[in-house]
Amino acid sequence: MTTFLYGLVLQFKLDKRSKSLLVTYYVVPLIFFLLMGGIFTSIMPNMKETLVQSMIVMGVSMGAFLGYPHALAQTYGSDIKKVYQANGVSLSFGLITMFLSAFIHLMLMCSVIVFLAPVLFEAQRPERLPLFYAALAIYLSASLSVGSALGLIVKNQAKLTMTGQLLFLPSIMLSGIMFPAELLPNILNTIGQIFPAHWGYRFMQVGGFQIQNLWYLLVILILASIICGLLVKKQKFE
Repeated sequence: MTTFLYGLVLQFKLDKRSKSLLVTYYVVPLIFFLLMGGIFTSIMPNMKETLVQSMIVMGVSMGAFLGYPHALAQTYGSDIKKVYQANGVSLSFGLITMFLSAFIHLMLMCSVIVFLAPVLFEAQRPERLPLFYAALAIYLSASLSVGSALGLIVKNQAKLTMTGQLLFLPSIMLSGIMFPAELLPNILNTIGQIFPAHWGYRFMQVGGFQIQNLWYLLVILILASIICGLLVKKQKFE
């Protein structure tokens, strides 16, 4: 356990020093929040009720699909994997510590939004914070599990960026955070429901902590975890 905690703390510090992760975990999501928060609430005053959830979905989607997979691909596509194997360390160790480090970083970013939105934009703060953070943790885990699979499957950085964009853009455009999903054509509304952002956005809203918003996130989390486990085992033979 001591070794695991040391590895987690080390990974957290490494991620904190990474400029690319700093941008995707903190800088861009928080700048977007500061710039667009006032615009959204001015144009659509009713959005004050869901501004926190909307900005969190954007930040989590960016970190999970555009930042975290690149870091994971770099680790398992470099000599670090050989160091794990040479020292008898399970290859899953890197995946777990990087997953948890990304989880902590993105949770910190989300907490900044939760506590600043009511102060800056008079947005509605989640009424039951423990329940809200439970919903956030599940949504964040589901998104990072998809990012984990993405980082292990796509090894080419250019292709990884393109694939990440294919997950990120629909997540923010079709999930309902920019405008009500009901305004979209039926086909686009249906496509939007494929992505975790659609369900996470609803799951975090007041009264949204219900099984109809939870089940899909759990299915995504379980399936992605199984895929990641198989991919990590495959790494031993590459």
